[in-house]
Amino acid sequence: MSSILDAAKQPDYPVRPHLVLSNRPGAAGLTHASKAGAAAIAIDHKPFGKDREAFERAMQSVLVEHDTEMVILAGFMRILTPWFVNQWARRMINIHPSLLPKYPGLNTHQRAIDAGDAEAGCSVHWVTEGVDEGDVIAQARVPIRPGDTAELLAERVLPTEHELYPKAVQLAAHDILARNQV
Repeated sequence: MSSILDAAKQPDYPVRPHLVLSNRPGAAGLTHASKAGAAAIAIDHKPFGKDREAFERAMQSVLVEHDTEMVILAGFMRILTPWFVNQWARRMINIHPSLLPKYPGLNTHQRAIDAGDAEAGCSVHWVTEGVDEGDVIAQARVPIRPGDTAELLAERVLPTEHELYPKAVQLAAHDILARNQV
């Protein structure tokens, strides 16, 4: 999120983040968002219990209230319902720490190491109903080194994620704009 907020300071960047919405009150990103001039709102998912759609309807109300045109997931570790995904079809993206379609879901770095892969990386993709199944917008590769652990690999992939995500947001925004002009 921080890398996207920083990229948005450039006058030619096509996205102007105006809202950071978190499901965790007290998330550090909310403070960073406020300092960057974006509205920072938390909707705690816990009071909604197992009713994920009710929580998402609360998020949807805030997104609509803030005239949101694109949703950029960053560190949002919840599986979204089909209802919410369909509200934002082809306008919601996510970053994932693997070279999709390899290793959707969790434990991606360990899975790449265990498989004997020569490289790992990250992917930015359109969010669809299937977990990490949407079309890939952009990817970046990082070599897996002898002796790598999942933690070491994650440390090397993270800066690549920070570099890739603002570029992929730009590509996605241009795609959304092009579709809206047709």
